[in-house]
Amino acid sequence: MLRSIAVIFYVIGVSGSVSAETFRVADMIVEAPWARASIGTSRPAAAYLVVRNIGRSSDVLTGVEASIAAMAAVHKVEVKKNIAEMGPAGPIAIPAGGSVALEPGAMHIMLMRLQRALKKGERFTMTLIFEKAGRVEISVPIQGIRAKGPPE
Repeated sequence: MLRSIAVIFYVIGVSGSVSAETFRVADMIVEAPWARASIGTSRPAAAYLVVRNIGRSSDVLTGVEASIAAMAAVHKVEVKKNIAEMGPAGPIAIPAGGSVALEPGAMHIMLMRLQRALKKGERFTMTLIFEKAGRVEISVPIQGIRAKGPPE
């Protein structure tokens, strides 16, 4: 019994949160993807996640595709003279042994020209394209319009 409990704690410690979704391609691990519900299709939406590189060499996130949008790209938020400006981030380096968080108010995946509204409780597929690791398809759960993070 004690051995079983120890194994459970080991697995939780190694894998992180047991409730967050995780996807992997080569040394790249994509964790806890999520998006907020949208109001119709006339405005862009955003998706968020964390990319961890467990390898010994860096990799680069070079592109994003989403089933729900005609265009998807990583965007960044910069504050210049007390004004927040948003625009394409370009390729994103993921350092060896490091991670990059795409989160509200910071870098995120902008979903433009939506094909349909994002509705709470639904999902859509998204593909992340890495320079070395290649492509990984993930499933993104859609949270409520006021959500602050991935589902628990």
